[in-house]
Amino acid sequence: MKRDTQSLYKALIARDLRFDGLFFVGVKSTGVYCRPVCPVKPPKEINCRFYDSAQEAELAGFRPCLRCRPELAPGNAPIDNSQRIAHLIVRRIEEGTAEETGALEAIAREFELSSRQIRRIIQKELGVPPIQLILTRRLLLAKQLLTETKLPVTEIAFASGFASLRRFNDAFTTRYRMAPTHLRKRAVENAETMGYSGTSTLLLSYRPPYDWQGMLAFLKGRELKGIEWVTDRFYARTVHLGNSKGWIKVTHSETKNALLLEFTHSLAPVLPALLNRVRDLFDLNARPEIISKHLARDKVLAPLVKANPGLRVPGAFNGFEMGLRAILGQQITVKAATTIACRLISAFGAPFVTPFAELNRLTPSPQRIAKASVDELARLGIVSARCKCILGLAHAQVSGGLSLDSGNHHSPEATIKRLAELPGIGPWTANYIAMRALRWPDAFPKEDIAVRNNLGGVTAKQAEEMSQAWRPWRSYAVLHIWRNAVQRTEAIRE
Repeated sequence: MKRDTQSLYKALIARDLRFDGLFFVGVKSTGVYCRPVCPVKPPKEINCRFYDSAQEAELAGFRPCLRCRPELAPGNAPIDNSQRIAHLIVRRIEEGTAEETGALEAIAREFELSSRQIRRIIQKELGVPPIQLILTRRLLLAKQLLTETKLPVTEIAFASGFASLRRFNDAFTTRYRMAPTHLRKRAVENAETMGYSGTSTLLLSYRPPYDWQGMLAFLKGRELKGIEWVTDRFYARTVHLGNSKGWIKVTHSETKNALLLEFTHSLAPVLPALLNRVRDLFDLNARPEIISKHLARDKVLAPLVKANPGLRVPGAFNGFEMGLRAILGQQITVKAATTIACRLISAFGAPFVTPFAELNRLTPSPQRIAKASVDELARLGIVSARCKCILGLAHAQVSGGLSLDSGNHHSPEATIKRLAELPGIGPWTANYIAMRALRWPDAFPKEDIAVRNNLGGVTAKQAEEMSQAWRPWRSYAVLHIWRNAVQRTEAIRE
């Protein structure tokens, strides 16, 4: 990618937070690469080399700065289709066993591409071969774990995706020219703990501003009791990923533009997948300055955007869980839907023990729901049509015909079409699932009554026409409208 190096150097000198994660600078005189917000004295422009990603900088021979810590840079949100495919492939590799040759071939089959095409896409979009990319990702995660937690080095090696401690030590020493234990010495002083044994805490950065209280309020109104516990300070939930079970607790850092993720060590084997899901849930990869600037051009949205800086679109930790919640929310209030959803959790969620009385269930699996009968579901107060809809969704998940996770390789439009083919799922439900579970920034449930009323009582067709100016950020526009509707209701009550 051709870069305007003078503009990038000015951004580096200014330490502008809006550029954090958008580029990295390698300094020839030191052999170190940094984020544009690094607190050290800026290098001379002649010594700077600019890169799109940490992977490119490391491939060029630079090692990560110990001050600004490149592994904490906010992620880049994929925008176009080629980038989307590249990031989805990387995510799938990252959460699997990419060191095995067969893994890349399996991923290629899933994306209906050849392994050669996958390598070419990643090389073109991200600037490095897949193997180099995944090695950098794993080393940066290991570096963060070594610095911020007290996990044993062996556990860190496996949690980062290395097949053995020997491979981890060799890769770390070769790339960073220091042994892992060099960073481990700092961990005792730097590790942030939450007061529970058997847990560790990691920083997850975002681009400011971030409306943390607005995020918690949205999640609190849809809290699945037993699985989730939401207060005005934190979000906590039980987790079941692969063969690993545990719990997490997410709070906001008081000193940094980051969230603090506390996780049980039982989840260390699935840490890359866990981190991706938490980033999805809290929309940490968003580009608020770009989204707000675009939406503020519209006279209807401009005052809403100004009133709610840092608004994010809440995602979903579990796609099937979100699908159930969306179906139960059809044509009834949020409060009523939440009540019924909690009954479903109590009836079909497996019991799970945590240190907190509020967290005592795991999310019902598609396999468990698929075995239920219409009568079993109806006894929970669910109407017959929605019972059949829930069973249809569960069977589609079990058969592999439908995936509701953000790592889904199908386009959002294709998944929405597949959802709409299931009995009882209409356009509103399909778009709501796409907005949250698939993390599609351009989802627009034009049938939503709150959206139409707040646009002046327009029809669904008129709402669709008005929304064209908001693309590709219509999901954020919908959240702004919903937020405004809630605020107006609260003002009337007061």
